[in-house]
Amino acid sequence: MKLKYNFIKKEIDGTTFLVPVGEGSFSGMIRSNSIASYIVELLKEEISPEGVVDKMCTKYDAPRETIARDVGKILDNLKRINALDE
Repeated sequence: MKLKYNFIKKEIDGTTFLVPVGEGSFSGMIRSNSIASYIVELLKEEISPEGVVDKMCTKYDAPRETIARDVGKILDNLKRINALDE
């Protein structure tokens, strides 16, 4: 999976936003925390959900099950707004 080309990540004053550009079914912007921002950064390249969890486990000191659950929630939200190419 990969972030769709028509979504860009923009940081303003330490806050990260995901913004759709051009035509699409979602209009608005998403403000994200540092963890979601890192996941979006990973999604700029093709990566599997398991690959995202692997990278997160390397970066953060938390149980794999907790990380997998949190990654799943963020990916579900991105799917809901049609921000992912799968």
